[in-house]
Amino acid sequence: MSDKIDVLLYGLGAVESSRKEGISIHSENHGQHTFHPHRVIRSITEIPPVDYIVCAHKALDQEEVATHLRPVVRKDTTIVIIQNGVGNEEPFRKEFPGNTILTCVTWVGATQTSPGVVRHTKSEDMQIGLFHNSIIAGDVEQQRLDTFVDLLHNGRTRFQVLDNMQIQRWEKVVWNVAWNSLTAITMVDTQTWLHSSEDATPFTRQLMQEVIHIARGCGVPLQDELIGQLMDKINSMPGIGSSMQTDCKNGRPMEIDVILGYPARKARDLGIQAPFLQTLYLILRAIDGRLRAAL
Repeated sequence: MSDKIDVLLYGLGAVESSRKEGISIHSENHGQHTFHPHRVIRSITEIPPVDYIVCAHKALDQEEVATHLRPVVRKDTTIVIIQNGVGNEEPFRKEFPGNTILTCVTWVGATQTSPGVVRHTKSEDMQIGLFHNSIIAGDVEQQRLDTFVDLLHNGRTRFQVLDNMQIQRWEKVVWNVAWNSLTAITMVDTQTWLHSSEDATPFTRQLMQEVIHIARGCGVPLQDELIGQLMDKINSMPGIGSSMQTDCKNGRPMEIDVILGYPARKARDLGIQAPFLQTLYLILRAIDGRLRAAL
């Protein structure tokens, strides 16, 4: 690889209208900055293949996205997935079996207050690691990871490099299955939900337990103690909504497949009982269908 690194940020819709205006970021951690992309394209065919593709868009229709990216993927292109959910990597591995995939989990508090303007709180962390490819030499994959890690260091991003990213992915899904689905269906914040009845907290804990059982069935060693940790975390916070709730309010498709659908299918395949998860998934599929039909 040359000293120049070509990176495609896929789905950066907030700056499509004007490269000159860019994205104005007001961060409690990093101060005020304006991000100007080197180039904004409307068609993937406008550029040659690149070194890195960073997928930080909403995890909707992953198979379609992987197919769409084919013109800019060469044999040494690395795909970086920074998205909610589990199973995100599988459509990309199927479409690009000979490429390196980096998988990431990010925790960030940010809101787009108006087009092109983002306010970022102090909430900021990310975990990154390889989605190992058995047909690529380990030192080659490590070098591709190290190169991307250097970019993160240069940008002063908070992150950790981990060996088993599936633990992190499933831990966040335990959180997201609960708070994304419950806030989107009820249209109330987390504290309002928890105080809505004496059954709300037990319901939430059982929902999290179902997802932990599914993760274990998939070979991901989550511990039951995670439930208490996540409940302590949400109870230390004021009532919050979720990205899924925001999408629902604004009539946009929701990330239900990677957050609820993949675990629900795994539960069926493994014969694991998950009635709370399955019920929420069915309800959200109907809501999402209504939103998509109205577009």
